Amino acid sequence: MRRAILIMSVLAVGLAIGGYVFFSGERKAPVRYRSAAVERGPVISLVTATGTINPVVSVQVGTQVSGMIKSLHADFNSVVKAGDIVAVIDPEPLRARRDQAASNLDMSKANVARARTDLAQRKRELDRVKSLVAQGFVSQNDVDVATTNFQAAEAQMNVAGAQVKQAEAALNAVELDLKYTVIRSPVNGIVVARNVEVGQTIAASFATPNLFLIALDLTKMQVDTNVSESDIGGITEGKEATFTVDAYPGYPFSGTIRQVRLAPINVQNVVTYNVVVSVDNQDIRLKPGMTANVSIVVAQRDAVLKVPNAALRFTPPMAGQGDRVKLGGNPAKEKGAELAAGAGRGAMAPSRTVWKQSPSGELDPIHVQTGISDGLATEILSEELSEGALVVVGIERPKGDRGGSDLPPGFGGGGQRGSSRNRGM
Repeated sequence: MRRAILIMSVLAVGLAIGGYVFFSGERKAPVRYRSAAVERGPVISLVTATGTINPVVSVQVGTQVSGMIKSLHADFNSVVKAGDIVAVIDPEPLRARRDQAASNLDMSKANVARARTDLAQRKRELDRVKSLVAQGFVSQNDVDVATTNFQAAEAQMNVAGAQVKQAEAALNAVELDLKYTVIRSPVNGIVVARNVEVGQTIAASFATPNLFLIALDLTKMQVDTNVSESDIGGITEGKEATFTVDAYPGYPFSGTIRQVRLAPINVQNVVTYNVVVSVDNQDIRLKPGMTANVSIVVAQRDAVLKVPNAALRFTPPMAGQGDRVKLGGNPAKEKGAELAAGAGRGAMAPSRTVWKQSPSGELDPIHVQTGISDGLATEILSEELSEGALVVVGIERPKGDRGGSDLPPGFGGGGQRGSSRNRGM
């Protein structure tokens, strides 16, 4: 009897200790998920880039002769017409060269007159010798000498004539250079840059100096922007583009893609392409050289199903033993679906996986076909999801789940935090 009482007492104590540990011990909080609803609305895919505003046509005005700038007739922002004088180079050195070329021409003409006189004399001597040789008064050698003298005089006449043409060409060249000392605007436009001052000496020996930069028409501007090779595929001529500039914050400007240039730009192994956006600038608000933040509409869908991108990035957590949390459903079927999703990433409509929480708390995978994305939401092309359906976007941690290692430096890790932190995958 005493032994039975002792055994029952030990069992009672064991049950009491086990009940205390079971009901009073620390229990792991259940995993709670954050969900978001599938919505219907527009999705706009944009490509952003940075560019520079430039005139559509800009002409660099230079000079073909060297010399000192004598006077300037145009300044910054001057409106000029084709043929207007914008600068004058000191013409005095070229005038001296012109006078020298003119005197050389006169000397060449005088040489022609002297050669013509000598040729006429040689012609008379040859005729005289020919008449005397028939009568036997002179020898044949005298005839040969007279013929040679005549031919030499004829050649000298040709040389003198060539020298006249050479002197005339030199004079024309100097007069042309003298004409180029007056620099005129080649187009109608506005002077946007002036790179010389009065008294400055410019040399045009090796390269043409750039004196002025004239914009043809500032009411028509363009944005030259560089788009990376990963985004250039969806950009074509005629697409709309919007941009902003720092001078007018919050004010959007619109334009149209005029050209996608095929020449690649390679900077430190990064390949970009120049995209030219035409802009109407009737109010002259946009100035050359402004930096533009360009947004190009690559694709747009209206009234389509879309899910947050966080739902596409979410992956169910791993249990402490390294096993996946119970998902419900057929594992073999899920594995095959994951393989199909991996194979579908190379297709036109990629296959992605989103997770939906069942009433029992388990996660069920749903494989959907996705379309374009605007960075926050992605278009859903398949019919596996309907509008209003809830999909998992992250895990909500319970209070006090934050460890001391997660706290900023200088804070202790022993106490519990009063706020909760949401973790989006």
